[in-house]
Amino acid sequence: MRLLDEMLTLRLLTPDQHAEIGAWVREARTPERILQMPPHLWRLVETASVLMEWEPHAGPAH
Repeated sequence: MRLLDEMLTLRLLTPDQHAEIGAWVREARTPERILQMPPHLWRLVETASVLMEWEPHAGPAH
């Protein structure tokens, strides 16, 4: 849940998206069940994950 909270803090997820994904994870209780998350929720998590890893280019090295 810490990762989801960070995604929310960074505004990569809306509060509603965060709540929906969090509810799924809490109810799933097992990794196998989490992997059955609906595709629309997976897309949100994947997109936010990619954006968290992206760092703007700082410009040419001097």
